[in-house]
Amino acid sequence: MEWPRAGGILAHPTSFPGPYGIGDLGPSAERFFDFLVDSGQRYWQTLPLGPTGYGNSPYAALSAFAGNPALISPERLVEDELLPASALANAPAFPADRVDYGWVVPWKMDLLRQANTRFRQRSDHPLREAYVRFCNENTGWLKDFALFMALKGANGQRAWIEWPHRYAQRSPQSRAEARRHLADEIELHTFAQFLFFRQWDALRTAAHARGIQIIGDLAIFVAHDSADVWSHPEFFELDSEGQPTAVAGVPPDYFSETGQRWGNPLYRWDVLRAADYGWWVDRVRQALRIYDIIRLDHFRGFEAYWSVPATEPTAVNGAWMPGPGAEVFHAIRAALGEAPFIAEDLGVITPEVRALQAELGFPGMRVLQFAFASDAQNHDLPHNYIPDAVVYTGTHDNDTTRGWFEATEGHERAFALDYLDVSPDEVVHAMIRAAYGSVARLALVPLQDALDLGSETRMNFPSRPDGNWEWRVTAEALSSERAAWLKRLATLFGRYPAEE
Repeated sequence: MEWPRAGGILAHPTSFPGPYGIGDLGPSAERFFDFLVDSGQRYWQTLPLGPTGYGNSPYAALSAFAGNPALISPERLVEDELLPASALANAPAFPADRVDYGWVVPWKMDLLRQANTRFRQRSDHPLREAYVRFCNENTGWLKDFALFMALKGANGQRAWIEWPHRYAQRSPQSRAEARRHLADEIELHTFAQFLFFRQWDALRTAAHARGIQIIGDLAIFVAHDSADVWSHPEFFELDSEGQPTAVAGVPPDYFSETGQRWGNPLYRWDVLRAADYGWWVDRVRQALRIYDIIRLDHFRGFEAYWSVPATEPTAVNGAWMPGPGAEVFHAIRAALGEAPFIAEDLGVITPEVRALQAELGFPGMRVLQFAFASDAQNHDLPHNYIPDAVVYTGTHDNDTTRGWFEATEGHERAFALDYLDVSPDEVVHAMIRAAYGSVARLALVPLQDALDLGSETRMNFPSRPDGNWEWRVTAEALSSERAAWLKRLATLFGRYPAEE
């Protein structure tokens, strides 16, 4: 699938500015879209949008189908007559430059409880019909998710594997009992999902009105502590008690000499195949309901994935196991038609992975921070690109480009300066310019790089268990001067129509 030559910005909604402790789907997101327009950008890429659990990673969400209630805009709740304006008058003095999840999430959930109570007290509320319709249209995943979240709350937020056995094993009697005893909590989580998707739909409409398309990340694996694994244990490599027998990861690589032991349970692809990959079809259908283009995280795992015995403390002693290959995508195409995918093809990429990617016709990624460690044949150097590619200066797992360059030395540093033909203080601008000037149809730049920020704004440190996903941009940083510079580059290199 071919897309027009264009540019875009990578930023997670949690990073948006705003007064309520975490970026959300309200007015601050629309102001970010205005910055994109002023910058000559046509795409916004986000990380996964699911509800996060321990560690706050969007790649270890509590559901592959649900949205994150922490992203719900309090201002929109007031507009929808679900909260009085006074409910926001005494909002805590949250930090402006980072997300304090332990502080903001309980505050947000309290607002949602107030909104749910107000909604339930008004049988004639204007949103009543839309709420009923949402519940009916999403019952396939929503009922199990809301029950899972209610049980998780009733069990002190512990992982489902630690719940009383009858709930962990999902006996019909225990589920019926929980639905009776936890009806109010189930209603709360159901209502929160309605609000999330209502606000997301409005935000996506606002993006499209500005000519902005949304690229969303689809994580290949799901978290063990998720409604997905609890609801469908038959799809995952688990023992009789629900514990993983093997977990996902990657072997030693650029990011870690012991590899990355992600800990996600692995799929039983034979069981999914026997069910015509219906769960994956539903998952992609949900992603297309949210995004315009899907970035397939860890695409190589569809050809072969790194299986780590669950007893191993690191990912070193794993083994490559065959994935489903093109079969799963043929099933998706048969059910949904052509879907616009970008293959995240980073890491250990074999000829077999390249062959699968070519067969499916998915464009791959190039990352400029990886370009200077070897020589002129490096896959990530701009002169080696093809048009059917997406170039990034860095990703959410990288340091910012400013931080990366300050930490480089020796050959890599010298090669970068020589190739870009700039002084050290101009490297970030030159990297963006190189991305925009390349033949790759899409050029995507993390917001931190677009603003030339340092390591203190890094989004994620792979394999570090905490302190990630916290960075927030300030409203002042989204300046008109920076927007004008980006727009000039986008126009210069044909990623934005020249002004009449």
